[in-house]
Amino acid sequence: MTDLTVADTASDTAGAVLLERRPGIGEAEWETRVDLAACYRLIALHGWDDLIATHISARVPGTHDFLINRIGLTFEEITASNLVRVDLDGTVTEGSDARINPAGFTIHSAIHAGRGDVGCVIHCHTSDGVAVSAMEEGLLPLNQIAMLACGNIAYHDYEGVAFNLAERERLQRDLGGAGLMMLRNHGTLTVGASVGEAYMRMYTLERACTIQVRTLAMGRPLRAADPGVIAHTGELGRDVASYAASGWPAAVRRAARLSPGFDR
Repeated sequence: MTDLTVADTASDTAGAVLLERRPGIGEAEWETRVDLAACYRLIALHGWDDLIATHISARVPGTHDFLINRIGLTFEEITASNLVRVDLDGTVTEGSDARINPAGFTIHSAIHAGRGDVGCVIHCHTSDGVAVSAMEEGLLPLNQIAMLACGNIAYHDYEGVAFNLAERERLQRDLGGAGLMMLRNHGTLTVGASVGEAYMRMYTLERACTIQVRTLAMGRPLRAADPGVIAHTGELGRDVASYAASGWPAAVRRAARLSPGFDR
């Protein structure tokens, strides 16, 4: 872990953590690092991590570089300091010899290169998310939470472990302008203009997947909602900014209470 020297401090919007900026890192990048590290801790707290697999990235403000976890660390070990900064060619631009997950680079570089509006990408391999990704029907609008997600979801067919950089073009094509995506036979993915927006979308998507798995396991007749209501609810789900404005600071406070130290 990189040693931290306190050079500057600032309070985040949640008032939950003290941002201690490492020398050589601008304030905007440091705040992004802290948010991203908090997101890693939250994913671990939810049990959505996969040992050292899966990944979350955030664009460094004002650049084409992005931040991602170094390979070999569990999500509860991620801090603002030990995140790795890379460019769209995969070159580490922070002067370290840190290694990152090659499949993670393929997926995240594709989306950051193809979507200038995206500031954060989250990818998970949860049991329920993978189960739903393997269903021919994908995510079903069986309940309010799923309906909020269904209006803004895309699908990408499985091509094997994402080591082939040529897959990036198809990832970009399949995601289009959507905020959520099911990676078929693989897992879940969400994007957002900020870490908070991507997290709130993943929170919605993962809950929807879990509820779908439980609902179908009951083996009882399903009650379908009115198609017009489903469509209207899906449109409401596109407005993630207002949800994130209050939900993300609350989530950061939870991370600070239950998994402190991410802001170092």
